[in-house]
Amino acid sequence: MKQHWNEWKRRWQQFMIGRYGVDQFARFLNVCIILLLAVNLFLRTHILYWMAVVLLVYSYYRMFSKHISARFQENEWYLRLRFRMEEKAKRWDYQIRQMIKYHIYRCPGCGQKIRIPRGKGRISIHCPKCHKDFTKRS
Repeated sequence: MKQHWNEWKRRWQQFMIGRYGVDQFARFLNVCIILLLAVNLFLRTHILYWMAVVLLVYSYYRMFSKHISARFQENEWYLRLRFRMEEKAKRWDYQIRQMIKYHIYRCPGCGQKIRIPRGKGRISIHCPKCHKDFTKRS
């Protein structure tokens, strides 16, 4: 049995020589397929099912493709898009944390943003840019 398995494995490896294989974009597509099928179990819509089938066909097309440079460019496009989305999420996370810890006020004189810790009561704020003083509640 083990010899049969090794022979099948060798043939599969030989078949995949010169083909693109699996990359990050293919993994993402596979996760989307699984999610679409899982949601389809509850909603029972044909649209989600066929979307999953189309993504599955596209994923296999990419995996078995011999046009490696085109598949590489698609993966690079996906990685750039994912990086931009992750950076936006990090920025939003940072801004939310800042809003929880600090009040952000604008100086009435010059419009400079000034960050003041929350929970300090009524305080006098000195603008470092135009040196104007104003009072706000933190």
